[in-house]
Amino acid sequence: LSPGAKMGCFTFVKVMMILFNLAIFLSGGTLLGVGIWVKVDGQSFVNIFGALSSSILQVVNVGYLLIVIGAILLVIGFLGCYGAQKESKCLLMMFFSLVLIIFIAEVAAAVVALVFTGLAETLLTGLVTPLLKEKYGVDETFTEIWNVTMTEVHCCGLNNYTDFNNSYFYETYGSYPRQCCDLRDWGITTSCHPHLRGCLLQGCFKQILEEIRTNAGVAGGVAAGIAALEIAAMAVSMYLYCHLDEK
Repeated sequence: LSPGAKMGCFTFVKVMMILFNLAIFLSGGTLLGVGIWVKVDGQSFVNIFGALSSSILQVVNVGYLLIVIGAILLVIGFLGCYGAQKESKCLLMMFFSLVLIIFIAEVAAAVVALVFTGLAETLLTGLVTPLLKEKYGVDETFTEIWNVTMTEVHCCGLNNYTDFNNSYFYETYGSYPRQCCDLRDWGITTSCHPHLRGCLLQGCFKQILEEIRTNAGVAGGVAAGIAALEIAAMAVSMYLYCHLDEK
């Protein structure tokens, strides 16, 4: 290519780099703002996005999650946009390194999720089941979270109804939570008794895994798209880094 063509190509890549990272920066700022809003006024978030968001807020702690993701996107967007604008090799290398670390972490997380699903179930069982036995029916917020989750996901406990055996709730009321029974088939409205074993629902962990498997194609497509964007961002930043001296 002629020097003019090379300069035109460099300028085009630089502009695309700036615009792309400006979008990332603005997205990060939006997520950060939403995360702060959720932490400051979580009830309005629940009112807007419905009852299921109540359980999501507590289980995933979406406010902190959005704040962390937003902050990371802000840093990435700033490094990429400002680094390209100022043609700073240092900032471009920092951008490349940060995106590479995130990409490696995502790949590692995906491998762990695929290989160690059983381990995750064991860890969750060890953490959540004792809480169900001790806090369900005692802690109002914890109870409401699980009631909403079991109703929306149509499930019972983490593994199954036996998570409530010897629990405070079972010892007090002599029955499982009414959400544990298939109300559509049995029409039970007040309680779920042990002798109605035929209507007891599956555990929430299995139901959630089933939902994930059902939507695995969509999730995989989204993950592949994100990975492609990250690879493209690293390639562009490295192109600019390598060609700054030739400019």
